[in-house]
Amino acid sequence: MNQPERYSPSPSDAEEDRILRTWTPLMLRTVLIVSTIVLIVGIAATVLHSPGFYIDRFHALQRGQMHATEQFSMIIRQAAAGDPHAIMTIGLYVLTLVPLVRVAFTFVLFLKDRDYIYVAATAYVLSGLILGMALGRIG
Repeated sequence: MNQPERYSPSPSDAEEDRILRTWTPLMLRTVLIVSTIVLIVGIAATVLHSPGFYIDRFHALQRGQMHATEQFSMIIRQAAAGDPHAIMTIGLYVLTLVPLVRVAFTFVLFLKDRDYIYVAATAYVLSGLILGMALGRIG
């Protein structure tokens, strides 16, 4: 009887598999750790410096004294000044990099494999993620 041939990965396939298994978790964990640290700093700043921040913000919004959205450059300036809300918002932005990094890494791997159907599908998802972040409201 003829036995079916077993798939034997080429050295380049083995290298790509190693990269996928090594670098993807490393990148994703790094982004998650950075996000967690930024969010913890924001929570600590809220507890220490302005425990009533969100209650005051809610009342200001109710009275029409504050806008609900902010520009990203304003959030960066506020975070540099120690604003807890801005620090936590930046932490959430870093957290949104997790799917973005994963899809971008997958896009590069498909491009390297010349698997153009998956390149097109991944490019579509990647552009949707980037546009969603770029056009989304902040605040």
